[in-house]
Amino acid sequence: MEHKDVVILGAGAAGMMCAMTAAKRGRSVLLIDHADAPGEKIRISGGGRCNFTNVHAGPKNFISANPHFAKSALARYTPQDFIALVRRHNIDFHEKALGQLFCDGSSRQIITMLMTEMLQDGVEVRLSTDLQSISKNDGGFVVSTSKGDIQCGSLVVATGGKSIPKMGATGFAYQIAANFGLAVTETRPALVPLTLDPNNLEKLSPLSGIAIDVEVFHGKNSFREAMLFTHRGLSGPAILQISSYWREGDDITIHFQPETDFLAVLKACRQANGRQQVQTALQTLLPKRFAQYMVEEAALTAPLAELNDKALTAFANRLTAFKLRPAGSEGYRTAEVTLGGISTGDLDSRSMMAKAVPGLYFIGECVDVTGWLGGYNFQWAWASGYAAGLEA
Repeated sequence: MEHKDVVILGAGAAGMMCAMTAAKRGRSVLLIDHADAPGEKIRISGGGRCNFTNVHAGPKNFISANPHFAKSALARYTPQDFIALVRRHNIDFHEKALGQLFCDGSSRQIITMLMTEMLQDGVEVRLSTDLQSISKNDGGFVVSTSKGDIQCGSLVVATGGKSIPKMGATGFAYQIAANFGLAVTETRPALVPLTLDPNNLEKLSPLSGIAIDVEVFHGKNSFREAMLFTHRGLSGPAILQISSYWREGDDITIHFQPETDFLAVLKACRQANGRQQVQTALQTLLPKRFAQYMVEEAALTAPLAELNDKALTAFANRLTAFKLRPAGSEGYRTAEVTLGGISTGDLDSRSMMAKAVPGLYFIGECVDVTGWLGGYNFQWAWASGYAAGLEA
C-alpha cells in the first residue's frame, strides 16, 4: 500500500494552499481530485480574473454559528500574506471597489502560482481520481481511490460545498464528517440571485435588464452596491450579499440611489418648473424605464405643480423603502458558495482538526464559515488551508 504523511481531498483553493504549506514543512503530500484540472472555481471566478482576496477581510465579513471561529485562521494568514505571494510570482493585479483585488490578466495565473508552489516542494497531484472509501486505523487513515489505496497519518477534506453542481460539487465533505460523527449545520445556497413569484415577476418584467445602485436591507444587515432586475427576479452584488441573510417568507427593503434626496429634488423641480411631470424630473437621476415604472405604479399622472408635499413625500418614501418579498433563490445552480456546513463546534479553530478524530481536518467552503461577496471566501480558503497545512 502507498504511504503518505498527508492526503488532501480536493484540489481547489483551500486544498492547494494546505498542500503547499504542509509540503514546505517537509511532509510528503498527495493531493487528490475527481476533476481533470485543479482550481476550477478559481478559473471561473471574477469573470475569469479571480477576485483572489479583499484587503479588508476580517471576522466581521463572515457568517457562522460561531462568529469567533474564523478569527484564529484569518489572523495567521492575512490578505497581505497572499498579496506577498502573488507579488513574488510577478502577477499584476488591481483593486476594485470595496477592497476587492483582481488579476490584471487571467485567473489561471493564480492556479499556475499554486501549482508551482506545490510541485517545487514535492506535492504529488493526482487528478481524475475517484474516492471510494475512507477508514481509520492505528496508523491514521486508509483512503481507497480508483487508482489505489493510500495510508496516511493526516487526512484533510477540502472538497467544498454544494454550490455549482455542474462543476462536480456534491457536498461530499458533509458525508465524510457525518461518518466520523461530526455535526453539520443547515446548508443552503448563498451569494445567489433571488427569484420572485409570478405576480411580482409580471409586474416587474418591464424592468428586466436594468441595473441601479441601491442599499438593500434585511433585518440589521444591509449592503450598498448595484442591483439588477432579471427575467427571474433580482441579482447583482447587493442582492447576492443580502441573499446570505434572507430566508423564505421574509421581505427585503430596497433604497434606490441612496445618495439622492428624492424629496428635495422633486420639490426643487416643482419650484423651477411646475408643469413638468414627475417622470421627467427623475429621468436624469434614474434609468428611464425604471422612473416610468415607479411613477405609473404610484399613479402620479399630474404635473408637479398639482402635487402637494404629502404626495411627493409618499412617492419619495417608495424610492427609499421599497418592500419586496422574494419567492426563493436560484439555488445551488448559480450560488457562489454554500452557507452552513461542518459545525465549528467540532473543529479546533487553530488547526481545523476534528476535536474527536485526531488527524482529520476540514477546510474551506465545507466548514460553517461563509464570507461576503468580494474575495472574502477565497481569503477563508487561503487562511483555513494554511492553518491546517501547518499542523497536518
